[in-house]
Amino acid sequence: MRDLTNSFSKADNMYAQRLAVPLTRALVARVPASGLRPESALLLRCLHTTVARKDIDSAAKYIGAGAATVGVAGSGAGIGNVFGALVIGYARNPGLKQQLFSYAILGFALSEAMGLFCLTMGFMILFAL
Repeated sequence: MRDLTNSFSKADNMYAQRLAVPLTRALVARVPASGLRPESALLLRCLHTTVARKDIDSAAKYIGAGAATVGVAGSGAGIGNVFGALVIGYARNPGLKQQLFSYAILGFALSEAMGLFCLTMGFMILFAL
């Protein structure tokens, strides 16, 4: 078997080092003493990313970020529902104005928080992964 030490870059070797322990243990258990060196077998298992693979990964990233931000629309609908219920409740009983308004602010905050969580998750998918 040919030596592949010079065929890979530093980044490939860095990714391969994460896989080193399980692979070397498995190869030492199966390969005879005169067989394959664990280091060269480790280089065979390097992760290769091609241009097509990077395109697929970036497309999946954009689709995931778009799906995560769909929750922002639900947040907008929830806020509209909360303040619509506030108007209807105030029209039915104007004496409860202060209590209804405090409940509406609480509902607004909870609904807005869920929308912000969705938006944050979308940004994390785009820029952190």
